[in-house]
Amino acid sequence: MKEKNSVGIVKSKKFVCKNPLKLNSGFLLKEFELAYETYGKLNLKRDNAVLVCHALSGDHHLAGRYSSSDKHPGWWDSLIGPNKPLDTNKFFVIGVNNLGGSHGSTGPKSINAKTKKPWGSDFPIATVEDWVNSHEALITSLNISKLAAVIGGSLGGMQAIQWAIKFPKRIKHAVVIAAAPNLTAQNIAFNEVARQSIITDPDFNKGNYYEGEIRPRRGLRIARMLGHITYLSDDVMGSKFGRKLKYKDYQYNFNTEFEIESYLNYQGDKFAKEFDANTYIRMTKALDYYDPANGSKRNLSKVFKKIKSKFLVVSFTSDWRFSPNRSKEIVKALLDNNIDVKYAEITAASGHDAFLMEEPRYHAILQSYFNKML
Repeated sequence: MKEKNSVGIVKSKKFVCKNPLKLNSGFLLKEFELAYETYGKLNLKRDNAVLVCHALSGDHHLAGRYSSSDKHPGWWDSLIGPNKPLDTNKFFVIGVNNLGGSHGSTGPKSINAKTKKPWGSDFPIATVEDWVNSHEALITSLNISKLAAVIGGSLGGMQAIQWAIKFPKRIKHAVVIAAAPNLTAQNIAFNEVARQSIITDPDFNKGNYYEGEIRPRRGLRIARMLGHITYLSDDVMGSKFGRKLKYKDYQYNFNTEFEIESYLNYQGDKFAKEFDANTYIRMTKALDYYDPANGSKRNLSKVFKKIKSKFLVVSFTSDWRFSPNRSKEIVKALLDNNIDVKYAEITAASGHDAFLMEEPRYHAILQSYFNKML
């Protein structure tokens, strides 16, 4: 039985691009594949397509399930579907797994045609700019000349910004959620600690571990645990876990005793089984590198001069990793150029993860914005 307001059972698709793609690093990728999914129907005018860009640990599976026994829907299922904020009765929604991704797109796990072995450490670092260029190739292959919108949260929001900068005539709206024009030193520091936990894992083998049975799961689980701490707010941690113990009394050992410890260990173990370590370290580098204004707020206004799309920028009060002040930098640079921008700062307790949550006011704002789009 199809769930209420669900897109139902979905299948992944594959885009094969035979045209070379020159990356920011100077590396020439002779050809590549992108895993993607679509929901809803493209209208006769072909002007109702919305591209969704994923965050650090996301992928192309946005909504629905792969089978009736699939326990987990796509990562933004609460947002995408019939009569949901991003309504698939009106919009043709596209989700794509970025280059270097862990779930089907060309990346470190893929076979290198030259060596006939997995790319491993030889796979280049793809940047936000590279991802957007590859997305544009996919959109062109679908015979879509102009997107109704590009939307993304966190790292996905950076991609939406880059779309507006690089292809101003190809999008009508950019929806940027819980994002920033670049990373702060603190955020870069968090990413470096996460990478070091992976790179120094004895099983990492310099990134060449695919032909054996062992994976660098210890490092990846620590990286994920660190990430979860930064994604949640102190209030959420306090209300959800506090100082709750698994047992009645302290055990006076180094085993898991507090509920928050148990939660982090569970999330780390789960993620390490599903995600690829080489992808994780490359995605964090893409986050670090993105800086269209080269660190200058004044330059950001100059960079935004050619933007033609309208913007919706959304932030969350408890998000200390991508704070509302970072979103306001984006808004100011847009206003400096008289670009149509709407801004919403949502009072929410969930921290950075709030962009993934089904918060009523947040969803109502998105639904209102999308309803006026067509």
